[in-house]
Order: sequence, then C-alpha cells, then structure tokens
Amino acid sequence: MLSAAKGVLGRLPVVSPWKWALLLFVLLMVYQVRALHLDDRLYFWIKTSWHEEAWEHRSLWLPEYRVSIEAKAVAGVTDNFSGLSYDDDRDQLWAVVNNPEQLLRLSPDGELLARYPLSGFEDVEGVTYLGDGLLLLAEERQHGLVAVQVPEKPGPLFREDYRALTLGIGLGGNQGFEGLGYDRAGDRLFVVKEHSPRKLYEIRGLKSSLAGDFNLEVIDRQAWIERKVFATDLSSVHFDERTGHLVLLSDESQLLIELDGAGQLISFRSLLQGFAGLGSSVPQAEGVTFDKRGNLYLASEPNLFYRFERY
Repeated sequence: MLSAAKGVLGRLPVVSPWKWALLLFVLLMVYQVRALHLDDRLYFWIKTSWHEEAWEHRSLWLPEYRVSIEAKAVAGVTDNFSGLSYDDDRDQLWAVVNNPEQLLRLSPDGELLARYPLSGFEDVEGVTYLGDGLLLLAEERQHGLVAVQVPEKPGPLFREDYRALTLGIGLGGNQGFEGLGYDRAGDRLFVVKEHSPRKLYEIRGLKSSLAGDFNLEVIDRQAWIERKVFATDLSSVHFDERTGHLVLLSDESQLLIELDGAGQLISFRSLLQGFAGLGSSVPQAEGVTFDKRGNLYLASEPNLFYRFERY
C-alpha cells in the first residue's frame, strides 16, 4: 500500500516556480481590480464617454480638471485638516480642523487668514456656507448640525451660543456625518455618512426652520449611491448651484463623482498619481468645494490644500 501511494505521488505534476509566480500575480491583480473597483471605473468611463458631448458643456465634467496648486501645507495646521466650503460673499474659503476643533478662514490660494477655536464642539468634520453670513458645522459622532454666524473678530466660538440640530441616525463610533453641501435656492442640505453603511441624506427646509418657519423633511437618498457610486466611503459632498449637480468625494477610493439632480452619474475624476496632473496621489481627501469661477478645492489630511482648474 505504501509503495502504491508513493507511485501516485510520484506521478503528480511538478509546477515550476514561474507558474506559481504567475498564479500569484493573477490573484493579486484580481484583488486589486475588486479592491479599487477598477472594473466599475472602466465600465463607467465607457458609459460617461458615450454622453460626453451631451454633458460636457452643461455639467462640471470632472475629467477636464487639472491641478494648479498641489499639496500645499496650510500654515499653522499640523493634522486633521477636514471639511471645506466656499463663501461667495467674501470670496474666501472656510475649513475645519477636528482635533483640536477649529474653524479656519482661508484665501483661494490656501493662505491662512484667521483661526477660531471651537469651544464645546466635538469632532467637527464638515462645514458649508448657507449664505447671509451663516455657516453650518457638522459634528461627526453625535450627528449634530450647528448653525454659526460668520465671525467678525478673532476669538473662540462657544457651542452653547448657537442653535443646533442633532439627528442621531445610526449612532455609534467614528462613522457619522462627514460632509455637508447646501443648495441655497432650494433650501436643501445634503449630508454624507462615511461608511458602515455609506449614506446620503437630503434635509429640506433647514434654513427656513432656523428662521422660525419650522418645516423639516429628511430624505434618505440611498438609491442615488447604491449602484451609481463605485466608492467604498463618502468623505464629503458639494452642491453646485450653477448646474444643480452633486459632487461626492471618497477618501478611500481617491475619487470625485458627479451626480445630476436625479442621482444619475455624469462624470468622475481619479485623485491617484498621474491623473489630473497630480505628481502624487491625494493622501486622505476630506473636503471638497467649488468657487464662483468653477475652480475646485480639496482639503486633505494631514494639512494639505489643493486647487484644480478646468481646462
């Protein structure tokens, strides 16, 4: 019996090392394709290319954006550089730092103009400009939205001085509200939850409710991201008033995705090295906004500022 077993073993094929190496390479490629959603990117690249002529001149059309300021370190910030929003009344940017909590005033070139400590705020990740001198800050862990007047003088801002709305949807851990985008014409706030699961909410009537006309409506836009957004997380959102489109930012997938007003995918832009003129991949993109000239801005941890222009 033993000799028979040895005979069988002796007849097993001998696989050369280069074949094992080829098999390992194929397995790694399959993993990379799924992990980076390369198959989805190829599919949607082909799909969006088909309607390029129809959408190029009436959308943001992200493939035409190229970096003009890359990985500029924001002075005085060492870590946790997060949300970003454009203020068209002052032609400047607002950003937040989530530890220690701070509100930052920036120029369109990424220069730090002012810093405001946020006393009593917790885990601030997002910011958006509501117009009329009003900012909205997002507290991630508690799912809190705090309305803050634009500060006119230096000094700390105290949370107890401002009105707040806490939704408390799916509380638990550091996986709450990450980014905010506001539609001033429609009084609609868009909020993204990072992951576990990814979520996109539309909150109607926020600003009118703050003014005393209480009429809030919260809509779960899960259908918009379920099949159209090939990203593993959502770190920020921007509403573009010129087109009525949304731009979603993914840190993990290093990706920007444009959706139209019905949640259909229009275009996307990779933030990996070699795309959009980037010398290096954007390491941890946390905030996105556009200015009135159509320029695109990104905030990336630890303290990096990016500006892109459409060509």
